[in-house]
Amino acid sequence: MGFETIMINCNPETVSTDYDISDRLYFEPLTFEDVMEIVEKEKPEGVIVQFGGQTPLKLAVPLANAGVKILGTSPDSIDMAEDRKRFAALLSRLSLLQPDNGNARSFTEAEQVAASIGYPVLIRPSYVLGGRAMRVVFDEGELEEYMTHAVDVSPEHPVLIDKFLEGAIEIDVDAVCDGEDVFIGGIMEHIEEAGVHSGDSACSLPPYSIKEKVIENIRSQTQALALELNVLGIINIQFAVKDDVVYVLEVNPRGSRTIPFVSKAIGIPLAKIASKVIAGRKLKELNIDDKKQIKHTAVKEAVFPFVRFHGTDTILGPEMKSTGEVMGVDVDFGKAFAKAQMATEGGLPLSGTVFISVRDRDKPPIVDIAHKLHDLGFKIFATGGTAKAIAEENTPVTTVLKEYEGRPNVIDHLKNNDIQIVINTSEGKISQEESYNIRRYAIVSGIPYFTTVQGAIAAESAIKSMSNGELDVKSIQEYYV
Repeated sequence: MGFETIMINCNPETVSTDYDISDRLYFEPLTFEDVMEIVEKEKPEGVIVQFGGQTPLKLAVPLANAGVKILGTSPDSIDMAEDRKRFAALLSRLSLLQPDNGNARSFTEAEQVAASIGYPVLIRPSYVLGGRAMRVVFDEGELEEYMTHAVDVSPEHPVLIDKFLEGAIEIDVDAVCDGEDVFIGGIMEHIEEAGVHSGDSACSLPPYSIKEKVIENIRSQTQALALELNVLGIINIQFAVKDDVVYVLEVNPRGSRTIPFVSKAIGIPLAKIASKVIAGRKLKELNIDDKKQIKHTAVKEAVFPFVRFHGTDTILGPEMKSTGEVMGVDVDFGKAFAKAQMATEGGLPLSGTVFISVRDRDKPPIVDIAHKLHDLGFKIFATGGTAKAIAEENTPVTTVLKEYEGRPNVIDHLKNNDIQIVINTSEGKISQEESYNIRRYAIVSGIPYFTTVQGAIAAESAIKSMSNGELDVKSIQEYYV
């Protein structure tokens, strides 16, 4: 870069051993005192806080107050993105939408906020990472349980309550801004609906189902937010799209976990570009072509450790559970998704039997999926209510018993290898407990399973693409041509 800097990285495994800082650094993120010790020894011209997750961002203001120069996006701009009131004021200036929200320091306050914005709500403690203790709450009873048992609240650390947009599509955007121009590296559409943690949701670059006018709206909002925040370097923005209306969920003036995925998908090293911008280069000097469209599709899929931990459930939600990710690349979404599944659970079958059991609000869309899978040659097994909905649309289906309804039941069919794919969605504590053994047996047996309708739709698309021809095998560099 032409001058000495420090990049704060909160990953304990990458902390340098050159400094006499306590061994706890190998187990905990860097603290303000740790960074100041390094600064005093190295005396750098500045510190970069954009490439180490959320922890360095929280150190930006204290470090600046201690006289440490923060390179890139200013601590004030970082605070504006992190502080709820300042961020809401910024969105108001730009005439951008966000879900209704509020804070609460007691159950009574939470009850009032939830009643005002309407159930369901997404509720979480302040200052948490990885979506820990975050939950979608559907009624007052669940809210009281959460506030009483799940978290400790205080005036210093209230809980955050947001309107949960049911059925919305979540979008991730990674971009680089030099203060004048904005380069949008990637607009990713999450496959699972909004409410599943971004680290756990599969995603597609480019988007595979949203309209072009919505994509242009997202592009415009990304540029406006980056420039209004005076971003110098990298920025990640999460949006939700419901009925073609775009809502801003959050803005992170830092590198996101999606940066490696986007960089590989488009063939441009975003972290390197951002570092050059932080060092004073302009995007125009770097000859970044922001008009170039990729001709392929890249799908990121999360990798989960469920099979290694007895008793864990595979249901996805706001709290992050994944421990890694893979990428599938091909000419269309279906084939790219198929490749991603091959890299995680061994791939999808092209024949056999699909078992389906879904909550009531998922029955209308699942009927269409069942019909398409039947047309692809699959037999359909389903539990009572789901089977009734499928049969009413003239798709052949075999009704199977739930575990508590008698024998032979769905678990028996799984044990007998009668089922090759499981599609199971549930809602509420009782429903999840009743269907737990289905999901658990599927994961232990290596049977592909999907706990969201969106995941099932993607699976059907992948099976159809594979049925129409073989998957291409090329190096990733060949896709950049």
